[in-house]
Amino acid sequence: MICRICWDKFDPWQLTTDMITSGSQYLFHAVEDKVFFKEVKILVPPTWKGNYERAKRETYDKASVFIDRPNPIFGDEPYTKQMKGCGEEGEYIHFTPDFLLDDDLLDAYGTREKVFVHEWAHLRWGVFDEYSEEEPFYLFGNNIEPTRCIKDIRGRNYKVTNGKHVHCPTDVATGLPIKGCQFFPDREQENSASIMYMQSLDSVKAFCGFMDHNYEAPNMQNKKCDYRSTSSVIFESSVDSDALNTLQPLPSPPPPPTFTVIQRQHRVICLILDVSGSMKGERILRLQQAATLFLSEIVEEGAQVGIVKFSTNAEIVSPLTTLQGKESRDGLIRHLPKTVDGSTNMCNGLNLGFEVLKKDDGSTKGDDLIFLTDGEATDKVEDCLQSVVDSGAIVNTIALGPSASSVLITMANLTNGKFIVADQSLLSNQLVDAFTSFILSDGDPTKQAIQLVSIGKNTADWFNGTVPIDRTVGNGTTFTVIYEKSIPTVHIEAPSGRVYNQAHVTNHQETRTITLNIPGTAEPGDWKYSFLNIRAAAQTMSLTVTSRAAHDDVNPIIVTAEMNQPSADGSKPMVVYAEVKQNRMPVLGAKVMATMESDTGHSELLHLLDNGAGADTLKDDGVYSRYFTKLKNGRYSLKVQVTREGGNIPFTPSRQGGSLYVPGYIVDGELQLNPPKPPVNVQPADVGSFTRIATGESFVVSVPPNAPPPNFPPNKVTDLSAEILEDTVLLNWTAPGEDLDQGTAGSYEIKWSEDLEVLQKNFSGANVLNTSALQPQEAGSSEQHHFLPDIPIPNGTTLFFALRSEDKEAVKSDVSNIARVKKFVPGPTSTETPDPGLNMSAVVISVCVGTLVVCLIAAVAIYVKKRQRNSGVI
Repeated sequence: MICRICWDKFDPWQLTTDMITSGSQYLFHAVEDKVFFKEVKILVPPTWKGNYERAKRETYDKASVFIDRPNPIFGDEPYTKQMKGCGEEGEYIHFTPDFLLDDDLLDAYGTREKVFVHEWAHLRWGVFDEYSEEEPFYLFGNNIEPTRCIKDIRGRNYKVTNGKHVHCPTDVATGLPIKGCQFFPDREQENSASIMYMQSLDSVKAFCGFMDHNYEAPNMQNKKCDYRSTSSVIFESSVDSDALNTLQPLPSPPPPPTFTVIQRQHRVICLILDVSGSMKGERILRLQQAATLFLSEIVEEGAQVGIVKFSTNAEIVSPLTTLQGKESRDGLIRHLPKTVDGSTNMCNGLNLGFEVLKKDDGSTKGDDLIFLTDGEATDKVEDCLQSVVDSGAIVNTIALGPSASSVLITMANLTNGKFIVADQSLLSNQLVDAFTSFILSDGDPTKQAIQLVSIGKNTADWFNGTVPIDRTVGNGTTFTVIYEKSIPTVHIEAPSGRVYNQAHVTNHQETRTITLNIPGTAEPGDWKYSFLNIRAAAQTMSLTVTSRAAHDDVNPIIVTAEMNQPSADGSKPMVVYAEVKQNRMPVLGAKVMATMESDTGHSELLHLLDNGAGADTLKDDGVYSRYFTKLKNGRYSLKVQVTREGGNIPFTPSRQGGSLYVPGYIVDGELQLNPPKPPVNVQPADVGSFTRIATGESFVVSVPPNAPPPNFPPNKVTDLSAEILEDTVLLNWTAPGEDLDQGTAGSYEIKWSEDLEVLQKNFSGANVLNTSALQPQEAGSSEQHHFLPDIPIPNGTTLFFALRSEDKEAVKSDVSNIARVKKFVPGPTSTETPDPGLNMSAVVISVCVGTLVVCLIAAVAIYVKKRQRNSGVI
């Protein structure tokens, strides 16, 4: 486990180690005496003074646990970032320093070790919360039940206002407690479950098991994990399920974890560049162009960079040079190789690269290699792979073209590096994008280069466009134009009208590159560019725009892109993810387009969505997702373009997996309140229009020979909802596709029952709803279906609905989530409340709601008449 600390003013040692050590013991007993934490590495900020062990391949961006300033949306609340499905590992756990320092939070959250294990289960095993802030109560028969697991947790329902509590009034429209009511558990309980519901209870020491699981509760665990218990997911579907089922319980408690405090030093990089004969022509030129941009704009000040070239032999073309201003960068650029010859002896290049890295402190541990080649090795790379592993360096590899050796994947995987596929096309700009992706990962986005634009065009005249520069970036802004044949005329206009032309740019004729460095902080707004090809013949040009944070205290909007797995064989689909965030807050309303291009010529463009449907796990969490289904053999690059028009960016606190804040407990029959949970007030941010480019790690598709093309079913519907207005039942969901979330499904099959378990365990045997006239819409569309049952629905009846879709080849999807709806007709009087003053309010509410229902019924009648969609019949 890697624990990353990002805040300079926080002393981590005792608090962090105590939490994890006690958490290891708690986890051990919670999972049948089989699992504990053996080794923990604490990665501290590079600015900390002290004699820390040097980090090897541990990086800030790949840590499991962050101790950092609060996420503005969640405050000091512990949470786990989960963007994948049930049983799949999450991204990271987030704690704040105040959570670890403030003992006043212990009553509400429970001891820190219990909170840690709750979050660890989210992170490692992909389980979800068993409570619900959106649906804190539900109706089971005629009983109001708190959303919880297990159901035997005792307590009372109260509404608290200004420190005073009353028994919860019932909403006359729903039969549920009114908004603001909360469940207060008894402090003393006999039940040992469940950690994913309320870990704060003293009696809770276990995960919810199969026999105790409350599949009725409308919580995320049921919705995301098909109504399975957390224990079932952990032992049957998680990354550790095989081990958990084969390990025998330890006969005695485990030893405490060993802790090591480590620190990454300033970056030391060596470029190891292939100059064999196959790199002749455009390839060596593209290498110079991409490496030039990397050295001049991407690598941070203070880093040390060296360059090695290799073919039959290897040679140091530039020893380690500390980047301190333009002169040092230009010196490295002048040493970039220009000639090619010979074979591809990779080990020679690698070994010499390690020698270069040792020149700063005698060690290669924690240093970076960027290794580029376009061919197969002519030596035995296996002979030097072990030295690569033993070096402790992070080896990032670039495969230029389709013939580059597959050993590049192995080297990157073994050393926690990136593997990037690139072609030599100016139109795709892939090699520039590859180099641009190797940014500093020290956890501080204000120090990173950010790619705004990467675009190419083949033209005989104008290459025009607009680059929006938002208010979060602007320092170090550079426009870089690479041209194929002849220098174009340059015209770049700032939002104020100021024009930059040929007199303001630097032309590197040898590398056919034009660079415009905007002095100071670039003006926010739309920058217009026009490049005129003044020669008669058409040529290809590419534009790359990079920038950095406008201010040290303002986090820029950043984008990361990744696939859910590094390879696929066609047996299951891949998923593309792009996260758009500012200071960990999700950026909503962006247009996110992902391009996957293989080295065999296959290309796919996907529009990623943050709608909580299809491949997207959680709506409005800033993670945009889509299935990649057209799997054809090849090594693929991944490039994501994000754009958003100006206006305020709303920050919706979409619930991440996290520990429940308990508002109070029943102790000896009396309510004892905890301090109110601190409110979160995040205002929409007006940053202006923006655009971003992100390059993800490459992936490989290898479908077995003669295997038929993958044929995936429609995706499972996960957002089916139901409501009853008078006698009309309304169903809503997001349309699935023909292949998962692509295209249009062929048909729907909708079933209903008065028993949830029937739909859960015997969907085919449930009651059928007539959907013969219901025509599916394109994937991602909002579907609505309404019908009048041909039998009366008595007051108090609960109905459950589920659906399954089918593609045009009769391949069926998984059954959807189960939607519930209860017909509730308000009685003549409101429910009991100890405050007589509330009775009049309840009557007024009843009248108002009754009026509202009449209006809604009228609206539904009009809607039904206008839409003219055929109704199903129960």
